[in-house]
Amino acid sequence: MTTTLDAGPEAGAAQTPYRWRWVALFVILAGEILDLVDALITTIAAPTIRADIGGSAGMIQWLAAGYTLAMAIGLITGGRLGDLYGRKRMFLIGAAGFTAGSLLCGLAVSPEMLVGSRVLQGLFGAVMLPQGLGLIKEMFPPKEMGAAFGAFGPVMGLSSVGGPVLAGWLIDADLFGTGWRMIFLINLPVGIAALLAGLKFLPESKARHASRLDLVGAVLAALGAGLLVYPLVQGRELGWPAWTFAMMAGSAAVFAVFIWYELRKQRAGGDPLVMPSLFRKRGFSGGLTVGIVFFSGMTGFALVFGLYTQLGLGYSPFKAGMAQIPWSAGMIVGFGLAQAVARFGRKVIHGGTVIMTGGVLGIAATLHAAGMGVTPWQLAPALVVTGIGMGLLMAPFFDTVLAGVEPHETGAAGGTLTAVQQLGSALGAAVLGTLFFNLLGEHFTASGAHFEHAMNVTLWVVAGMLALSFAVTFLLPKQPRPDQEPTH
Repeated sequence: MTTTLDAGPEAGAAQTPYRWRWVALFVILAGEILDLVDALITTIAAPTIRADIGGSAGMIQWLAAGYTLAMAIGLITGGRLGDLYGRKRMFLIGAAGFTAGSLLCGLAVSPEMLVGSRVLQGLFGAVMLPQGLGLIKEMFPPKEMGAAFGAFGPVMGLSSVGGPVLAGWLIDADLFGTGWRMIFLINLPVGIAALLAGLKFLPESKARHASRLDLVGAVLAALGAGLLVYPLVQGRELGWPAWTFAMMAGSAAVFAVFIWYELRKQRAGGDPLVMPSLFRKRGFSGGLTVGIVFFSGMTGFALVFGLYTQLGLGYSPFKAGMAQIPWSAGMIVGFGLAQAVARFGRKVIHGGTVIMTGGVLGIAATLHAAGMGVTPWQLAPALVVTGIGMGLLMAPFFDTVLAGVEPHETGAAGGTLTAVQQLGSALGAAVLGTLFFNLLGEHFTASGAHFEHAMNVTLWVVAGMLALSFAVTFLLPKQPRPDQEPTH
């Protein structure tokens, strides 16, 4: 069965709704689940992986940073590939590549092979994920659009709760003697099912007026991001030689060239990778800053907390995953509360930042009071508060930032914002991971007091990042975009 949908702006409204649209939605959601679960599973699995195949502390950071950095780089062009060559085709290529990358992760025999396979996952995930938004817009009539996008909320919530728990259980269960490898191998049936169902039920779809690829811009953006993240991860282990600082300075220079090139391309009437006009808008530039700082803090906290509970507190992987349930559950509650108080606009983001900061400081206070004998139950209240604040901040964030751009800029702005979210996650794993390991020393033989100190310092840095996010949020528009479908 092959059905073609024309990608005009009113396609969903003008045509008879696509017959298999709800089945196709589940296929798209399967791709979302693959990404959401895999984005954070290594925060639970990293200590076990390192004990099995070796590698330095930097390898633990690269398991998270490599995936999110590749995702950030790929997302910039992933949506345009679907516009040009067909969204169904790109979704299937992305799903096939992601599944193959998962297999290679599960078969990895060295840290280098595993990190490389994680990068492959991220790149193909960036090809797969952007196609879902365009397909949903075309398959569903306006009256069903809200219900279709509404399905993403529960999927995100269940994945955030189930991902760490599933990873911990699979490692401890050691199914068929696979140990940590099963956290990747379990993607195979899901990925194959998504491929087969996608072949049958996803409609053919192309944009009527597709933008051309900006390959030079993509290479410059990737080079600039790589020159920044690589020395942040590797510099500590190498003793911060001069070339690491030269690379970071080179990153700034490459991004300057990138901005110049994009301006030149736009003035020449071409299709720039990122619309330079967006950066002249105070709300959008402020949103990028908040996004980088917040998502850096969130991902860095997740990585360090997973390491602390296992290496410092001696939790098993399953117990460490279970310990994160209050955090994830709080985030789901926060998303729900955000809908109830949406009328307060930007104040919801401010409130979420304050609440999350209180939760982070509550974790620090709990660790100070209970010491290295702290239990998951003692950590639960502060983690719930942290999650509620995170949900309140994240729920209105994208639509609030996008309220400050013109309607014709929304697509480009949303894609840029999502890529920056992933870049922030990569920077969080690099910066906060490096801070944590630097406080511990080179080897994981530090005493309990050292672990407690390293965790507390990291928590205070996260609190500082949230304070910065609170200040910059004043640059955002006061109200989110009205009557728009979700963009994240």
